Amino acid sequence: MMDLFGQEEESRILELRKLLDEYNHMYYVQNRPVVSDFEFDRLMRELQDLEARHPELADPNSPTQHVGSDLEKGFRQAVHQYPMLSLDNTYSQEEVQDFFHRVEGLLNEPFEICCELKFDGLSISLVYHEGKLVQAVTRGDGVKGDVVTENVRTIASIPHTLKGGSGYLDDFEIRGEVLMPWASFDELNRQRELSEEPLFANPRNAASGTLKQQNPRIVAERKLDSYLYYLLGEDLPGNSHYENMQAAKSWGFQISEHMKVCRSLQEVMDYINYWDEERRNLPVATDGIVLKVNSIRQQKNLGYKAKSPRWAIAYKFQAEKALTKLESVSFQVGRTGAVTPVANLAPVQLSGTVVKRATLNNANFIESLDLHIGDMVSVEKGGEIIPKITAVDLDARKGAQNLQPVRFIDRCPECGTPLVRYEGEAAFYCPNSATCPPQIKGRIEHFISRKAMNIDGLGPETVDAFYQQGMINEITDLYSLSELEISSLDRMGTKSAQNILKSLDESRKVPFERVLFALGIRFVGETVAKILARAFKSLDALENATYDELIAVDEVGDKIARSILEYFQSPANRIILERVRQVGLQTRLSEVQMASLSDRLQGKSIVISGVFMHHSRDEYKSMIESNGGKNVGSISAKTSFILAGDNMGPSKKEKANKLGIPLVSEEEFLKMLEN
Repeated sequence: MMDLFGQEEESRILELRKLLDEYNHMYYVQNRPVVSDFEFDRLMRELQDLEARHPELADPNSPTQHVGSDLEKGFRQAVHQYPMLSLDNTYSQEEVQDFFHRVEGLLNEPFEICCELKFDGLSISLVYHEGKLVQAVTRGDGVKGDVVTENVRTIASIPHTLKGGSGYLDDFEIRGEVLMPWASFDELNRQRELSEEPLFANPRNAASGTLKQQNPRIVAERKLDSYLYYLLGEDLPGNSHYENMQAAKSWGFQISEHMKVCRSLQEVMDYINYWDEERRNLPVATDGIVLKVNSIRQQKNLGYKAKSPRWAIAYKFQAEKALTKLESVSFQVGRTGAVTPVANLAPVQLSGTVVKRATLNNANFIESLDLHIGDMVSVEKGGEIIPKITAVDLDARKGAQNLQPVRFIDRCPECGTPLVRYEGEAAFYCPNSATCPPQIKGRIEHFISRKAMNIDGLGPETVDAFYQQGMINEITDLYSLSELEISSLDRMGTKSAQNILKSLDESRKVPFERVLFALGIRFVGETVAKILARAFKSLDALENATYDELIAVDEVGDKIARSILEYFQSPANRIILERVRQVGLQTRLSEVQMASLSDRLQGKSIVISGVFMHHSRDEYKSMIESNGGKNVGSISAKTSFILAGDNMGPSKKEKANKLGIPLVSEEEFLKMLEN
């Protein structure tokens, strides 16, 4: 039996896995990283250490066992002939030395390290047959990726047909980075600012978002670039990585001229130290140095770990910092009424961009720094995240006169309502959800989002335009819009208006659980909305539910229950809900959904593992939920059984046997639902 300390570590493992999966999703899919690379890698190492101490908790689905995924449904996927792995990251020169000495010990023979710049873009795999580009695939989840061949053909530095007509391999794959040069990035953001579109945070996000466009014409307009960095195939032209890249260069590929073969640790360190400064003069973003054992034979001998090669490592440059003046603090109001303070700074150059604003998180953060208007503050930006203030130069403050401390406001900056602070929360909120403009617009933006009602043609800019013109004031006003009203707005023609109206009409078929999520009830996310829809089956029943009935539902605790009650007790929300019914949105489970519901799996926690023949994993997850069961990601003593397909991981089998958890085959599971 696991002791209390062990139970705490198990809880931390599960917490870290969930957190890192979410960070991967935000980075690779949403192109909106929310933590620095350094913080992500710190958490990853913590998870690796905990998993090493608890091999009985091994899980092939853990973020330590696979790379992040940028797969998107809008693209066809293709399987990589060779898995696309990630590299181990390090942030200290001591760890670079450790890598060098580790390779030295494993090989026990002379070796070379090929050093090259780590370009900050989107990984790409290019497949050539008889000198012609036949397929371009993103890294995806490392096993398969999105096919983006037509988009890649618009990138001038990637050859459609190789040079010279001969000398290259008949079939090979070359990998590299698609990126957006600083000049293209600045021009793109300038155009987006003129169009009042959201700006891209950095070139990496811009490149990723561009390559995933469905229209190759848009990709061509944004002037992407590429650098290639690894050649794969049979009978490679050289015995070393450097030789192979020089051969690829002769075939017409853009290979960095800054690659260097180093024969000693000192040479490696000199290369790192040089580029830590010189990289600021490059026309593209870089975030580190990649070190690769040069010999292909030695690379094969060193081999691979679960998701990274033993023969390579990435040294990441430290986040850039700068000292600048805090000129003022402004306050922004979000969809839920949360008020976020933002520092307005004297412009300063960081990671290739001019920084004028930085997040201040909340009132506690401001108090911890003892911020004063006019302070000289240290601003940090890792190239991937919103800039943040990390420290105050107190020595500089000593000579300043009459600096005023930053105080958190006590009234909403938009509507003047006194702010409130809920028990146990750091944020202040504006409670005026009915008439506070940012909250109204935020709720409408949430309502039209892809995972909610999925209204094509609408976005934050159009919502703002509709609101400013007095055309909408809450979510159901969208269904009263006319073609004439929509087409009368700037940049809105008849065709756009027709598409929006068609999408609004189709949204009347969106199932009840998504409508419930779209309402924007605080703390009711996608999963909780599904659980509530299944438990209460209709909006009427949920609206009349008591506190005791709500907390009796799995996954619904005190905080969620009170939020639901508060939502339905609001007179303004009751009016909106009545209009939701009137415009014809789905307010109850469909007959098909009702027919599929049962309590056959009530109270059971089920892990899905392996490959299935009859249904997809997502379909099995839906079946489990429809029959009262709970999908869980990892095996524990609380797991009821494992729905086991083919190729189930041996570590999961071993753990299941150890804990006495039964394995249920696909056929047995389907029969279970028939009884």
